[in-house]
Amino acid sequence: MRFSASVLLTSLLASGALAAPVAKRALTAQSYADFQVSDGVAGNAQAEVLAKFPIDMNNLASVSDADHQVISDARQVAESAETDGFNPAIDAATGDAATALQNGKIKNKVLKLQLEVMDLMISQAQGTDETAKIAEEQKKLDTNIATDKKNAGQASQGVTDSFTG
Repeated sequence: MRFSASVLLTSLLASGALAAPVAKRALTAQSYADFQVSDGVAGNAQAEVLAKFPIDMNNLASVSDADHQVISDARQVAESAETDGFNPAIDAATGDAATALQNGKIKNKVLKLQLEVMDLMISQAQGTDETAKIAEEQKKLDTNIATDKKNAGQASQGVTDSFTG
C-alpha cells in the first residue's frame, strides 16, 4: 500500500504531530483573592506560590516585561495585604483565630518574599546587578518558609474578607 506525501502530511497535521509549538502562557494580572495562598493549612506555602506564578526559573532572562510586571505588582499587593490586612486582623483576633491569621500572615510573607526574589532574579538575569538584594531577601524568605513548615498542618486564614488589594 502506498501513501502519497500529501495524504501523509495532511494526516500528520490533523493529528497535531507537526503542529506549531504552542506559545508559552503569559501570567495574567489577578486580584489578591485569586493569587493569595493564606487560606487552608500551613506547611506548603512556597509550592503554592510557585504554582500560582509558573515562570521558567531556569531561563529568567526570557521572562517577558509583562510577566515581570505582574510579579512586581503582585508582590506590592501582598505587602499591602500584610500591613493593611493581616496586621489589623491579628491585633483584633484572639485564640485559635489569631493563630490561624498568624499562620496566614507567614504564608503571605512567603508569597511576598518569593515574588520579591523572583522579581530581583529576573532583573539580574536581564542585566541589573541585584546580587546583594537577592541574598538579603532570600534569607528572609528562607526564615519564613521554615516557619511555615514548622506550622505544617495548622489552620491558616487569609484576609480576603477585609482586604481586597
